[in-house]
Amino acid sequence: MIPSRFPPINAFETVTRPDDLEPVLELEGWTNDRLVAPRLRRLAKSEWVYGRANAGVVMAAFLHGAPQGTRFAGPELGAWYAASALETSVLEVVNGIRREIALSALQQKTEELREYTARLEGAFVDIRGTRPDLHDPDPAHYPTSQVFGRAIRASQHAGIAYDSVRHAGGVNWVSYRPGQVRDVLQARHFRVVVPLSGKVVVEEMRARA
Repeated sequence: MIPSRFPPINAFETVTRPDDLEPVLELEGWTNDRLVAPRLRRLAKSEWVYGRANAGVVMAAFLHGAPQGTRFAGPELGAWYAASALETSVLEVVNGIRREIALSALQQKTEELREYTARLEGAFVDIRGTRPDLHDPDPAHYPTSQVFGRAIRASQHAGIAYDSVRHAGGVNWVSYRPGQVRDVLQARHFRVVVPLSGKVVVEEMRARA
């Protein structure tokens, strides 16, 4: 689930050589984010994704990661996060929106989201039902899980399968290999209305380009 305010970068789909990617980044204005170029250099060229549908969406997940990092990825390089079920994805996103509201003067926020589906290849380290230290819901404890994530990224594994702490019974995935995020398709569009507390409203919207 990606906020619709971040449009897809279609130029990646037309690139045919890795040497052309850096000029594309500059052309598309991605270098306005001072973290993009260093992150690109941390990805081996063999991991760069281009010349296929929604390549820009995949690359954005790695190059536009959160400055403070996420549960299993530090600030130095992002990752592809996904869930096995739509409800899990929505609840994970809603949790992030509520954190944004809590840090602002807002009482409610409305966000439009695009859904993407994908097939994740490779062998994943499965920590479901184990390692409560890596499932801590408090972002203040993410540095611990980020250390674990760096070790998995440096290994031969593709990523991690783990429990959702926002949706009981939900399964989440994080992939560290852009090239193994396959068959990416844009699916539905949603509008979510998120109050600081209380009921969240989720509405499916008519598909648009």
